[in-house]
Amino acid sequence: MSSPTADVSVRIAWADDAPAIAAVQARAWGATYADVLPAEALALDPEATATAWADSLRKPGDARNRVLVALERNRVVGYAVVSPAGDPDCDPVADAELQELTVDAAERGRGHGSRLLQAVADTLVADRFTRAVTWAMASDDQLRKFLTDAGWGPDSAHRELDLDGTGSTTVKQVRLHTAL
Repeated sequence: MSSPTADVSVRIAWADDAPAIAAVQARAWGATYADVLPAEALALDPEATATAWADSLRKPGDARNRVLVALERNRVVGYAVVSPAGDPDCDPVADAELQELTVDAAERGRGHGSRLLQAVADTLVADRFTRAVTWAMASDDQLRKFLTDAGWGPDSAHRELDLDGTGSTTVKQVRLHTAL
């Protein structure tokens, strides 16, 4: 006798997923970046955010720009965004970038992030990338541990982003990478 399993999956996002992705983004960013970003930066307009997601899903700038969604039943609980790597020391043919990996805070610890990360790797391999990079906030120990436990490692690149153009809101990031 087998035990029941959860109805969970990962697939390429559709434009119809845009409102759900925007809602996950707003909740997750509020939880993740509350101590880093000013409140006004975290106050995402749900309609404008959903429209931006729908537009990017309908017309990606490159065929290898992808958004993957983690589902529990038919409910979006997380997403990942991948593209060719844009850093000047990366090869956009061989190197991909995991631009974002986000799981709704209420859904963390249930395997959605691991499924997303595996689907990201499978998608990037299918697109013939051989390496992936991602930028993580230096202070985001949880994300860095998750990625290093999955085989990613720092590659010594780091940067500081000026989020508001005035120098008053900056974020230090480190780059991690993995072979595919």
